Amino acid sequence: MIDDVRPRTPSGLPAKAAIGERVPVTAEIFRDGHDHMAGRVRWRTIGESAWFQAPLTLVNAGLDQWAGSFVPDRIGRHEFQIEAWTDRFATWRHHAEVKAAANDPELEVVLEEGAQLLDRLTPKAPKEARPTLATAANGLRDQSRTLDERLTAGLDEHVAALLADVADPLDRTRTKSFALWVDRERGREGAWYELFPRSEGGFAGSAKRLSAIAAMGFDIVYLPPIHPIGRTFRKGPNNTVGAGPDDPGSPWAIGSEEGGHLAIHPALGTLEDFHAFVDEAKAHELEVALDYALQCSPDHPWVKDHPEWFHQRPDGSIAYAENPPKKYQDIYPINFWPEKERDREALWEACYEIFDYWIAQGVTVFRVDNPHTKPFAFWEWVINAVRADHPETIFLAEAFTRPPVMAKLAEVGFTQSYTYFAWRNERWELEEYLTELAHGPKADYMRPNFWPNTPDILSGILRGGSPAAFRLRFLLAATLCPNYGIYSGYELCENEPASDSNEEYLHSEKYQLKPRTWERPDTLVPFITAVNDVRRRHRAFAELRTITFHEADNPNVIAYSKTSAQADGIARDVVLCVVNLDPNDWQDATVTLDLDALDVDALTFEVHDELSGERYTWSDHAYVRLDPAKQPGHVFEVRAR
Repeated sequence: MIDDVRPRTPSGLPAKAAIGERVPVTAEIFRDGHDHMAGRVRWRTIGESAWFQAPLTLVNAGLDQWAGSFVPDRIGRHEFQIEAWTDRFATWRHHAEVKAAANDPELEVVLEEGAQLLDRLTPKAPKEARPTLATAANGLRDQSRTLDERLTAGLDEHVAALLADVADPLDRTRTKSFALWVDRERGREGAWYELFPRSEGGFAGSAKRLSAIAAMGFDIVYLPPIHPIGRTFRKGPNNTVGAGPDDPGSPWAIGSEEGGHLAIHPALGTLEDFHAFVDEAKAHELEVALDYALQCSPDHPWVKDHPEWFHQRPDGSIAYAENPPKKYQDIYPINFWPEKERDREALWEACYEIFDYWIAQGVTVFRVDNPHTKPFAFWEWVINAVRADHPETIFLAEAFTRPPVMAKLAEVGFTQSYTYFAWRNERWELEEYLTELAHGPKADYMRPNFWPNTPDILSGILRGGSPAAFRLRFLLAATLCPNYGIYSGYELCENEPASDSNEEYLHSEKYQLKPRTWERPDTLVPFITAVNDVRRRHRAFAELRTITFHEADNPNVIAYSKTSAQADGIARDVVLCVVNLDPNDWQDATVTLDLDALDVDALTFEVHDELSGERYTWSDHAYVRLDPAKQPGHVFEVRAR
């Protein structure tokens, strides 16, 4: 019996992994009786004939839980299976040891049973192992030796190891294939920076910011919609109705007489200017991410050419977007299920063409706006269609909605997902949420991306918050999650909310230009740069599943560690973070450390703070005292003494 195989998704769609990531595999494997068993995982890229395999190990005998792992090295769709069989040689060895210990008179028969078992299994073993196995069988039958000597020949650990992966065909059982999608490395981990190019003087002006963004250690620069903006019902500052002649409107009100989703707003530059921006980003080892927002302004060419793609009201008007009490008169949602099948097919193809066009312009990362308001069937279809030709494409789902909906979007194909991190502030909330994301069933297919702020979200301690609040929330996002992002202005600690009840920014950049003075002595740039440098130097920060929380006797202090396995000659990496969650006051705590999680087997060990340069010798109990204004937390490299 092989049950409860992971990784998997509820509907059988592909689970997720990335190149170089160790994929944990677990299953319940059991059979009748008490015979020993063996198992392994087999995997391959779809379209390949050869299978790779790795052993599974019994990790909990009482619950029949087996575990193993494998590391994919190609992008694309994979499949894996679990294979198990009765390990008759291990069963025989145990039986023989018991008989020998009891001086059983049937031991001679038992030895012959072992020899016959070796005779049967040897031809199925690798060629290089067969001489050793034949010698063991002969040793069991050698009447010139004592019984103990003959028994030793059969119980040799080397012989058992050679047979450990030889599947006995008598009852070898194999599961169906489980699907796995493998992304490139950037799908697994990365640091995002959101930038409104119109506030920086278009593509040419924004290109001048790229060196500073790269110097801070970011991997992706994300641009909100760069398309023409409609004039009908254009919004003014702070989402007010009735824009002035010079108000730029919301970039998400896409489309005008100048074009739609395949066009560029003239104020930003030309297509050639965009190409130059992408090339400049690449020169700084940055990728450009674009916003993919399937909605239209009333002036979008689709509204005139394809009215059947929109929601028609009884009075003949088209329904605009609403999220009560918010109203977006400048945006028309798309109707993804027109009455006629040919209209639906034409619409979906047009939506696919948007991806196809911008990929041709050098973009393979997309932040998808409000995907939870579009059909799951559409996303499953279009993501698969894009990946068929461009498997390197990354899709980030911007959906802050009900947990099952967010999980389903991840299941149907989104590479990464926005999360509730912005609203998780207390230690117990963070520990509970990260435990769910890292170790719960959704960890098989939902890859989180932590954003402390977005143009829509200024929440928690950031609202009117001090630089200390911005530092600690950044530190948490960057060290808790392999993927995180910030919206520009974060490094300037912009902190004025629209109102006591509205989590948006006052004077939101969504509705007006917001030029900034970047060269200031009081920014968080040095801190952000230092944290990103630590992230890049420690592979453990690319891990989510290995996170462990450690006890602290002060609820205002959180402690957590991450590990990465040894690979390709690179040593195992262990990091430990201890963070003060109070942005206003000093906090101290005694932290009780799980030494097994830290991979420490000595009574004392060294920790090196990668931010301050401090070094300490610690044991399983350590005292910390943190000043939020100067040092919100420790980021330690753990070294065994």
